[in-house]
Amino acid sequence: MSEIRTALVVRPGEAEEIRLPHGGGFHLLADAGDTAGALGANRLVLGEGADGARPHYHALSTELFYVLDGSARFTLDGRTTTVAAGGLVSVPPRVPHSFGAAPGSTAELLVVLTPGVARFGYFRSLGRIQQGLETFDDLLSRQDHYDVHFL
Repeated sequence: MSEIRTALVVRPGEAEEIRLPHGGGFHLLADAGDTAGALGANRLVLGEGADGARPHYHALSTELFYVLDGSARFTLDGRTTTVAAGGLVSVPPRVPHSFGAAPGSTAELLVVLTPGVARFGYFRSLGRIQQGLETFDDLLSRQDHYDVHFL
């Protein structure tokens, strides 16, 4: 990790937004290059009952989810749990997980990956996949690059 000696400030409206067809989207807050590899962060808004991610794991990083609004359903190493606004989930490296908005609910999540991996390209690809501009198979060849390993 290199040293950054300037604080990162992302004001409302400054984050790149990747819209998703269910009415939600990613707000790209900080990538690994912005934080000297310390973390990556995004805000994810999911429409009612919408999936957030297929089952996967991260080989290198812990993924932290803070539920800002609504309710999210997580499957963590085969066990499913629902977490309402104000709740936190921390997923260690190599633990299989998936998540989405709970049935009948929307969800807004702050998602932090640490240590950070340059993943903004991954989120842009997900947006293109959701809009039919790219296939999921196109993303599979980049699993190691983004430290997202699909099951």
